[in-house]
Amino acid sequence: MPKNRLKLWMAVFLTVMMGLMAGCSTAAGPAAKAEKEPAWRFHNIADLELIQKNAVVPFPEGVLIVDSRPYKPKYVKGHIPTAISMPFSQFDKMTDKLPKDKNTLLIFYCGGPT
Repeated sequence: MPKNRLKLWMAVFLTVMMGLMAGCSTAAGPAAKAEKEPAWRFHNIADLELIQKNAVVPFPEGVLIVDSRPYKPKYVKGHIPTAISMPFSQFDKMTDKLPKDKNTLLIFYCGGPT
């Protein structure tokens, strides 16, 4: 009898775990994403004119352009001339590169959607 009881508890445990995992995976489905997504998108904010005006040498005051692609090979092979490298994967370790002035215009760019 104890073996059957153990099997019963294992079956109940596995069923509950499968139910929890299925519930978690459907909670962040397309409907949940659509509700959280803002009406505007970041890539619609900065246009070519804005970048051309601010990607000049000497570096314009009050503007910081950040290349968030991996340093090698993306940044090294080519980047906007005044951009600094802050790879997305290292961002939390490199926040000291961000300006202290909160009014600074930050322009981030990357390799696009994946």
